[in-house]
Amino acid sequence: MISSNQPSIKCLIAAAGQGTRSGLPYPKTLFSIKNKPILVRICELLRSYNDTPSVIINPLWEDKINQSLEQHQLNAELIYQNEPLGMGDAVLQYENSPSFHNTEHVILVWGDIPFIQPSTLHEMVNIHLKNKNILTFPTKYVDSAYTFVARDDSGNVQELIETRELGILEPQPGERDIGLFIFQKDPIFSLLKEDLSGKIGTKTLEHGFLYIIKHLCNQGFKVEALDIASEEDLVSLNSIDDVTSYL
Repeated sequence: MISSNQPSIKCLIAAAGQGTRSGLPYPKTLFSIKNKPILVRICELLRSYNDTPSVIINPLWEDKINQSLEQHQLNAELIYQNEPLGMGDAVLQYENSPSFHNTEHVILVWGDIPFIQPSTLHEMVNIHLKNKNILTFPTKYVDSAYTFVARDDSGNVQELIETRELGILEPQPGERDIGLFIFQKDPIFSLLKEDLSGKIGTKTLEHGFLYIIKHLCNQGFKVEALDIASEEDLVSLNSIDDVTSYL
């Protein structure tokens, strides 16, 4: 948790996905686990940093999302991503928030991760601020990684690679991210607006987000990947089977 004399931190939840791959007729961030939607779980987790997080949504689901938040007595600022143009594009929509210009650091969370542990979140934030990083994210070594951290011989992060962009169909053992990041706002938004290699995914044809880590590292910015994630942190809703044991 941050104190009043520390930098301004705002929270951004990327929740504009339609849920079609998971077979749901509504956004997967609204999928309930033990009567509590994933979005509600994330908002509750982030409350110690930002009691009114910004949530990137498809406007078609505004009423349903508002209803869910009100039912659980939560506040959030809903920001539209009108077209599904990718995670990088979704993050850029935060510029439409009144809080954007007063924000120094952004905690970014994928909207389909129900069980991020408070200890993981707090350790990430504390290390990020202490080490004055530009971008920081938790990781874990797993047998099947769809993303993996590439490090140099000294252990410094070089990039965060999406296996599908390399044409790798089967996940490989490696150190993966969990969909949770904190970053200094200005350099990240500046890079997201540039025409950089890897910006448009070769498979998705969408504006991604993870590609900027390579460019940050190449430009000498300090990026840190922290091997601190738990098994619970890894759970995400890609299909209902992913969360069946928690229902």
